[in-house]
Amino acid sequence: MVSKLQWLFLLTSLFSLVAMPALRAEEQIKGSNADMSAVKEIAANKEAARARVPTASESLPYFQGSAKDLLAQGETRVTGVEVIRTESGLELILNTVTGSERLVPLIVSEGNDLVIDVLDATLAFSIRNGVTELEPAPGIERIAVSQADSNSIQIRITGSDQTPSAEVVAGRDDLVFNVTSETTTAEEDEQIDIVVTGQVEEDSYRVDNANTATRIDVPIRDVPQSIQVIPNKVIEDQGLVRAGDALRNVSGVTIQRSRGNISNGFTVRGFTDPVILRNGFRSGDTGGNPISVLPDLVERVEVLKGPAAVLYGQVTPGGAVNYISKKPQKEPSYDFEFRAGNFGLIQPALDITGPLTEDKKLTYRLNLSFQNGGNFREFSDAEIVGVAPTIRYDFSDKTNVTLEYEFLDQNELFDDGFPVSPLVFEVPAEVNFVADEDNVRDSTTHSVYFNLNHRFNDNIRVRTGLGAEFTNITEIGFRPTFDGIDPETGDITRSFSEEFQDSDNITWQTELITEFDTGPVEHDLLLGFELTRSTLSSDNRDVFDPENNPFTINIFDPQFDTPFPDDDVLNIFFDSELPVDTNGIYLQDLITFLPNLKLLLGGRYDFVTNDTEFEFTFNDFTGEAGDEFTDEVFSPRVGLVYQPIEEISLYGSFSQSFEVNDSFDVNGDLLDPERGTQFEVGVKGEFGGVSATIAAYNIDQTNLAVTDPDNTDFSIAVGEATSRGIELDVAGEPISGWNIIASLFFNDAFVSEGSDDNEGDTLANAPGSGASLWTTYELQKGTLEGLGFGAGLFYVGDREATLPNDFVLPSYVRFDASLFYNREKWRAQLNFQNLFDEDFLESSQNTLAVQTGAPFTVIGQLSLSL
Repeated sequence: MVSKLQWLFLLTSLFSLVAMPALRAEEQIKGSNADMSAVKEIAANKEAARARVPTASESLPYFQGSAKDLLAQGETRVTGVEVIRTESGLELILNTVTGSERLVPLIVSEGNDLVIDVLDATLAFSIRNGVTELEPAPGIERIAVSQADSNSIQIRITGSDQTPSAEVVAGRDDLVFNVTSETTTAEEDEQIDIVVTGQVEEDSYRVDNANTATRIDVPIRDVPQSIQVIPNKVIEDQGLVRAGDALRNVSGVTIQRSRGNISNGFTVRGFTDPVILRNGFRSGDTGGNPISVLPDLVERVEVLKGPAAVLYGQVTPGGAVNYISKKPQKEPSYDFEFRAGNFGLIQPALDITGPLTEDKKLTYRLNLSFQNGGNFREFSDAEIVGVAPTIRYDFSDKTNVTLEYEFLDQNELFDDGFPVSPLVFEVPAEVNFVADEDNVRDSTTHSVYFNLNHRFNDNIRVRTGLGAEFTNITEIGFRPTFDGIDPETGDITRSFSEEFQDSDNITWQTELITEFDTGPVEHDLLLGFELTRSTLSSDNRDVFDPENNPFTINIFDPQFDTPFPDDDVLNIFFDSELPVDTNGIYLQDLITFLPNLKLLLGGRYDFVTNDTEFEFTFNDFTGEAGDEFTDEVFSPRVGLVYQPIEEISLYGSFSQSFEVNDSFDVNGDLLDPERGTQFEVGVKGEFGGVSATIAAYNIDQTNLAVTDPDNTDFSIAVGEATSRGIELDVAGEPISGWNIIASLFFNDAFVSEGSDDNEGDTLANAPGSGASLWTTYELQKGTLEGLGFGAGLFYVGDREATLPNDFVLPSYVRFDASLFYNREKWRAQLNFQNLFDEDFLESSQNTLAVQTGAPFTVIGQLSLSL
């Protein structure tokens, strides 16, 4: 295995090599001879020049302005190309990032071709191979958009019998042309054959950009770390009622059910409790318990593999999961959905968006979702209400502000699942012996996200954001003592609990992003500051008396006739306050030595304060305690990306994470923070409409606290966990109408240094292998156009349920299928989950319990889009 010093030496050598001045070829401007001669003359003379006014039979440069104006144009990235059929022909749109320099077209005619050169512009990598559309409208044979050279784009529109004409639509931020032909007589039912090379459609499973990895607009191919994105299209096609289930499509991720079986925790690369983010802000409580996320409120889910401390502070080394909300749009749309399924599932949803003012500066989006039923476990029908209004105001093309609010209300049964015991295989999956329908778990969450973006100029911009999440949870009822089960009789003792929790997360982030050059080297620099306060307050009242009040229940014949005990017999009281404050400052620089060679450097310094207070009463004994400690940690990240050809990225990276250790040694000193260290290498490829990532990694988590063998009341930091493996992820649209998303991984996660009873054991819920495949196809032509079907499988290998290892969750394969039909504004869909009714178990966030997987499930959906 390559040592850390060897890695650092290799990266330093590469840095020195590529930092030398690079020879750059003189840029050439391509286009028609007549037009390009005129442009060269303008550039040479540096004098004001006005473009000639085109005659009726001749198209000449559209640009009007001085040579200085032309040469001062900053390079603008075209992020997408749209061709929209109109009554008079078509509309051609070159999409650009808000605030970019406006594109300037130079229009000339060549025979039946209308040639448009756009200077100081480049195509984003997602469409770098060009966009081609055949017969987009009557009288127009072909439209081709391509990268002419390093800083210009060429559009070539070919007419059937004569040269088409194009007019620039004024008043639009994007560059928009109205394209017409004299012979335009479009029939409504005329078929259009489209051939797209390298273009990512809105309905494709492939996503080329993700903000989670770097917090700047960088293509995934330029990030030296594995990151996977699950767009809303996948969530919809798979008929998911929990947004977290979308992560079944990502390699190295294993589902972990939370209480009530309606939300998800995860194991990523063998490590549990990855940081959960909402729109880049920390979510969930300090104990790692996630907040439920409704799929109707989510635009996409981004998964950053490996340590993410540079941008997100105190995290586990497995990675980060970021749920991105739906954002307001300038064009109005109104979407209505209704889902229904077995186990009483009913789920209507509304998604509307559009402008609130004529100038479209003020836009809104409103998402509403209601979910009732759908849980196959007895007494477990949950009711969830989600309301998410969002508004955005564009003060100018340089300044905008967005305010998002989300209200989530859940009412469900308190259900921790089955005990970790072989008896789980003898009880039907739907049987709920934990408690009857009088048990309750109610939670309410209010979330607010505020973002202000301002661009000072082409090279400097600032973002400041506030994320606040306030959750109140009430749990009342019986809880099984999972370690108190009798394996012979099936009797299990229970306690009674009244628990009231408040979990708050407040995060303020401010970031300055600047782009500048040092000689031939380009920099994208991010300087950020983050303040986070996470608080978990608990007020518990319990009774647990196994001898006198065992509240025993039999898992084979549960009888729910035990009344709730009176308050005067509650013999355990526990009140706690667990605030954690984190102040972090971070710096990141994406250095471009050459267009195909990039270095990512980053580091973060965190100051963490934990001030814990708690009071407790057990029978007649009362006590109180408190601990306050602080820590300071530096977390680095360095990675290199080399692209031998445009479609391939080779990368290697080193990164670290940390978690504060709240254990003390025999001298009363706080143990050093747990440290995660990852080395990762990989290959990313993008071919046509498909992207793929292959990654190999090694993670060591050190300073894990174990009991001091000489002083059992204290701890020593000698524990170490290791995870190593290889992953493959593929997503995209190989041909029009066919979408695919797939994953495969092999992982070995184990305790490399630990106590006598766990050293060498596999980490809990860390399968040695896993795979997924989901694909859909929609007919593009003919009388059955719009009819489609989907099929998929999800394989999870054997997992250890606990640490130390003493119970194995068997491997399983789940098959899913779908049938759908799109027609104009309507969509009808049927999803069949666990098609062959496979029995399987899933890990639970309660380490002494497991959850049973859902049996064969049918979900129907009807959608209307206006």
